[in-house]
Amino acid sequence: MRRHPLTVESAGTGIFERATWDQRTDLTTMAAHDAAQTLWERTDLRPADVDLAQLYDGVSFLTVIWLEALGFCERGKVGDFVEGGDRIALDGELPLNTSGGQLSAGRLHGLGFLHEACVQLWGEAGERQAPLHSEIAAVGVGGGPVAGAMVISTR
Repeated sequence: MRRHPLTVESAGTGIFERATWDQRTDLTTMAAHDAAQTLWERTDLRPADVDLAQLYDGVSFLTVIWLEALGFCERGKVGDFVEGGDRIALDGELPLNTSGGQLSAGRLHGLGFLHEACVQLWGEAGERQAPLHSEIAAVGVGGGPVAGAMVISTR
């Protein structure tokens, strides 16, 4: 094989409530929360194990919804988590959307996020390569009325 294979550690999907933006019991949650719950139920990995994240930004506020849903920060604390941008910068503790996301790289409804996660894990991202040795990546797509999440690794 030309590249080291990557392992799908877990995948999560789910719509636990009505598939609409405005009919959930708790309007501060969305399908991203359902997908994240299923994702973490299917693996021994935890958010602290993740080295980088590629999270849906088709509507930009969904990226911060994903950060909370996946447990990278406490619910209601995402503003503090991203404030200043250092934590989510390329050289931060959780590099986020290293290709610029759909807002910069084109909207492919999440496929670009999976591709970027793989490129990062293979160490082939060039100037946008996260400097820390990344072994585990989280990918979240959708997030409003429908969502899916995946954790992939070099293991």
